[in-house]
Parts: sequence; structure tokens; C-alpha cells
Amino acid sequence: MQSTHLSSGGNGHKGRLVIPALFVVLLALILACLCIGKYQISPGECLKILAGKLTGAQPKWDGMDENMLMGVRLPRVMASVIVGAALALSGAVYQGIFKNPLVSPDFLGVSGGACVGAAIAILLSFSSVMVQITAFAGGLAAVAVTMLIPKLLRSESGIMLVLAGIIVGGAMSSILGFIKYIADPETQLAAITYWQLGSFAYVDNKSVLSILPLSIAAAAVLIGMSWWINILSLGDQEAKSLGARVDLLRSVCIICSTLLTAGAVCISGTIGWVGLVIPHFGRMLAGSDNRTLLPASMIIGSIFMLFVDTLTRMAGPAEMPVSILTGLIGAPFFAWLLYRQRRILN
Repeated sequence: MQSTHLSSGGNGHKGRLVIPALFVVLLALILACLCIGKYQISPGECLKILAGKLTGAQPKWDGMDENMLMGVRLPRVMASVIVGAALALSGAVYQGIFKNPLVSPDFLGVSGGACVGAAIAILLSFSSVMVQITAFAGGLAAVAVTMLIPKLLRSESGIMLVLAGIIVGGAMSSILGFIKYIADPETQLAAITYWQLGSFAYVDNKSVLSILPLSIAAAAVLIGMSWWINILSLGDQEAKSLGARVDLLRSVCIICSTLLTAGAVCISGTIGWVGLVIPHFGRMLAGSDNRTLLPASMIIGSIFMLFVDTLTRMAGPAEMPVSILTGLIGAPFFAWLLYRQRRILN
């Protein structure tokens, strides 16, 4: 199958070998991230506490270790896994259905809408839970407007949808700029700016559980549609000739990807580069077949996000926003990838 992606190729057998290996790496990294921090917990103690909680055994461990692990580390690690997987999966799906290697999960305006929703909540001094809810609603509303514009113009072109996303994204950016202009510079402006840069510092169990069911459902639908995403990546005419209902399939993919991205953004803020770069790395390891690319991208996204979040916790006395590190790591990697694929682009 021909692909317009920046890809190094690969076959299904390669992908089936890569995915279990990546999953083992992810499990090992989860355990390491649960133990590593300014307050150290040994791997044995960590496993003992987790096993005890699962089996209901009587506590035979230090109470401070339990509070740190279950109240701080575990929610943060699980949030990193979910957000990394959601952004990477959404990016891989968008790049497949739009046949464009440069699109990312926020190109239809979901991140901009979520930022506006969160900024409004912060401006009105809402609780952290309401900030998450309004961010989620704002992301969905922005994508709804993006999808409405081509219908009003009576166009079914994928290019028109992309242009509509640019329009909505620009509008959201202007609205956000106005909100920041009128915000209190001492409190509200700082909170809005910090939220835009992304962080897992304030994630708790309730936040993770609030997006987990929807994220699992949306991801399951997209993984189940991976073969059809292969068909859509051939182009509209070829897909229709093979019996695909292009508009319906694309709409389902966009809705599920939007739910994943909005859910991720509402608990972590805006995190850039993950949805753009990780799918390319997935193609290098697992090939371009979406039946292996999508799960591989999810796992790689989780690994990358765990690694970056752990660095932000350990980097210095003050925690660094996540997007700073994702940009510092993602931009050079993407530049290297473009250099590596320069012959394809010429």
C-alpha cells in the first residue's frame, strides 16, 4: 500500500514483534516511575503495596510510602500513560485519514477550544473540576464548529475541513488572547499560562477515573477501525471504489479522536508535539499498516510521556511544565526525521 506519510516502511510481522516488546518496556517504565522521585520508594516495597491493595491484604508497609504511591505517584503515572496514548493515537489516526504527515490532534481546533474553555473557568474562579469540565466542553464545541463549516459551505472535501480547522483555531487563539488581556495578571493570567503549558502536578485519582471509560471506549473504536483507516489513507476515490462510506468513517474517526484529545487536554492542559512526532516514530518501528501502527503509537506515546513527566519532576527544585520538554525533545527529532526522509519530500 502506498502512503504519503514520512515512513520507513515495515510489515505486519515486524509490527507484531515490536508491540509486545514495547509493552514490556512500558510496564518496566511504569514501575520505575512509581519508585523514582525526590521521595524514593524501593521496587519491592512498591510491588508489595500494589499487590496488597489489589488483594485487600493487611498493611505491612510504611504509611508514608503508601500515601506517596497511591495518592501522588500512581494517579500521575496513570494520567501520563493515558494522555500519551490518547495524543499519539489521535495523531496517527488524523495523519492516516487526511493523508498528511504534518497534522496533529489539535489541528481541528480541539486544543484551542479546550484552552478557551479552561481560561473562561479560571477567569470566573471556578473549581479545578469545573476547569476540566469546561475545557472538555470547549474542545468538543470547537471541533463541532469546525465540522459545521464545510456543511454550511456544502463541501465534503477533506481540504475544506482542514481549512475550517485553521479558521477555528485562529479564532480560538484570538479569544484566548482577549481573555488573557482582561485576566488578573497576579493570579488568573499565571494560572491560564501554566495550564497552556501542560502539567500533571495536580492530577488526582478522580481526574484519571473521569476520563478513563471514555478514553478506553474511543480508543477501542479506533483500533477496531484500523483496517478501514488503511482504506481511507488510499484517498477518497479509491476508498469509495472499495465500498467504504468515506464521510461516515471519517466522521467516526474525528469524533473518537476528538474525545481522546479533549479528555487528555482537560486533565493535563495543552501538550504539544506528542501527536505529531510519535506516529512517525511508530512507523519507523512497526510499519505503516494501521493495524499495528495504532497500538504501537499508543504504547510509544505512553512511554514518551512517562519519560518526559519524570524528567519534569526530577529536573530541579521547581517543576517544569511538560510542553517545554516535549518541544525540546520533539522538535530536534522531527527535524532529524525530515532530514532522513528528504528524498521522499523532494
